[in-house]
Amino acid sequence: MPEAPKILSDSADCIDGIVVENNNKVLKFIEDVTADADEVQRRVLSQILSRSANVEYLQRYGLNGCTDRETFKKVIPVVRYEDLKPDIERIANGDTSPILCSQPISEFLTSSGTSAGERKLMPTIEEELGRRSLLYSLLMPVMSQFLPGLDKGKGMYFLFVKSEAKTPGGLVARPVLTSYYKSSHFKNRPNDPYTNYTSPKETILCLDSYQSMYSQLLCGLFQNEDVVRVGAVFASGFIRAIQFLEKHWSLLCKDIRTGTIDSKITDPSVREAVMKILKPNPKLADFVEAECSKGSWKGIITRLWPETKYIDVIVTGTMSQYIPALDYYSNALPLVCTMYASSECYFGINLNPLCSPSEVSYTLIPNMAYFEFLPVTRKDELTGSISGPTALNDKEKQQLVDLVHVKLGQDYELVVTTYAGLYRYRVGDILRVSGFKNKAPQFNFICRKNVALSIDSDKTDEVELQNAVKTAANQLLQYEASLVEYTSYADTSAIPGHYVLFWELSVKDSTLIAPSVFEDCCFTVEESLNSVYRQGRVCDKSIGPLEIRVVENGTFDMLMDFALSQGSSINQYKTPRCVKYAPIIELLSSRVISSYFSPKCPRWTAGHKQWCTQN
Repeated sequence: MPEAPKILSDSADCIDGIVVENNNKVLKFIEDVTADADEVQRRVLSQILSRSANVEYLQRYGLNGCTDRETFKKVIPVVRYEDLKPDIERIANGDTSPILCSQPISEFLTSSGTSAGERKLMPTIEEELGRRSLLYSLLMPVMSQFLPGLDKGKGMYFLFVKSEAKTPGGLVARPVLTSYYKSSHFKNRPNDPYTNYTSPKETILCLDSYQSMYSQLLCGLFQNEDVVRVGAVFASGFIRAIQFLEKHWSLLCKDIRTGTIDSKITDPSVREAVMKILKPNPKLADFVEAECSKGSWKGIITRLWPETKYIDVIVTGTMSQYIPALDYYSNALPLVCTMYASSECYFGINLNPLCSPSEVSYTLIPNMAYFEFLPVTRKDELTGSISGPTALNDKEKQQLVDLVHVKLGQDYELVVTTYAGLYRYRVGDILRVSGFKNKAPQFNFICRKNVALSIDSDKTDEVELQNAVKTAANQLLQYEASLVEYTSYADTSAIPGHYVLFWELSVKDSTLIAPSVFEDCCFTVEESLNSVYRQGRVCDKSIGPLEIRVVENGTFDMLMDFALSQGSSINQYKTPRCVKYAPIIELLSSRVISSYFSPKCPRWTAGHKQWCTQN
């Protein structure tokens, strides 16, 4: 198996020749591992199965220590999270026996996908941090092929940790990026010109979202001439940072002018770290003030950070809705999606990072995990979503193909087997084969299966939305009113974005229903949604209050007529529960007679409900 590249020097005096040599080692590794993709995959599976030969899960299905692909595929089922949940709960509750993995489970990574309204718990092991670090180490050598000089400046990245919890058995449960930022791999990373950020680690590790954002922006502004790239994880997070700047630039200018930090920043470690960077700079304060006080914020990124070459954010999938705003703020700088990863596993990288966002393609790195692919068929629905069977029959199981046997243009659901104890696990991501790098396929990310609504890291599926709406609409019955039809969309025209529900009602006398009743309905829907959504509303402030827009009677008949005029079959038509097509949203919006917002935030606490109850 091709060996992972090793950095030649961790010296702060890393010279150009060493940077070039490190880059060449990385590019050769990518070339080798993709050229020998099938053999690498065979060895990865063999290594995973030989290490885990005695774990309970594999013994349960009679693998009996076999490490070959044929036996593995014959006896091990293709599973979803719900199938693994009993085993995962045993580990969470303190069972330390080798249930899924031979190595000790070091923590749980909380997935933004949800199960029964709670974050999924993905088991992980200590060595996975090294595997994630490996993928990160590939990104900048690839990027430097397209944009030279990135090692000469700094990256202004808005990175944040989220709250964590402990399972009843004492294991930490937290998002994958929080795990990485708190690890020694990130905090004690070697001196590297590509990981030279404007934000001190203390500002990233601050749990208070206001203090973290403020201090990271302050450091980024103060070092504005050094910044050559900017970014965040998601496009929505980067836009939130610009909106934060729009609200607080005068305070930030004051701090730059005087070399002090606003009194609202109370975290002592943050204040100490920022003060090592900050000193009075009236000239810079005048410059920032002049730019921010202009009438238009068009191109504000290139105006304040003039050396910026690109924006590093995820703009695939639901994040594509933020592309117009990013283009506006940046004067259409390149939008770069560098990597593809999840809580379950880190998957691959973008080898053509300056491509258009609509053409982003990820090359799966074959030594990250063992990959299989389940062919899927897109249904022609107004939502553009993909749904599929929850369980596979024998024929569908036989349709799964290996990494090197996927077909160009075909859509697949990703299935992974990981070093941390997931075996033939359906990730839920739908990918389309767009090309090949040597023997390794490249994929466009199409969508997350069954997701109806998403603003940030939240994912609300159609069933969950249906149940939440039903619960809320029951409050109208006492007013002799009922819900006739509804649909929804994610409104990101303002930041933060918010969920919008279009409701058509059958009502005897609408004057009998006070606005507060509909506001209570909004709140009830929010209370019924998953913990990731509620955290976004309560803690992260990344999602705005839910809105219900009541539409005129007959609106959904008009929606059906529109769908039929676009070629839908009257026999197969059903009201879409989520809409994204602009003409449909315009039609619905033109029929709104009243709108209402949730009057307060829903309840949210870190951890799963049952843990909080036990504590």
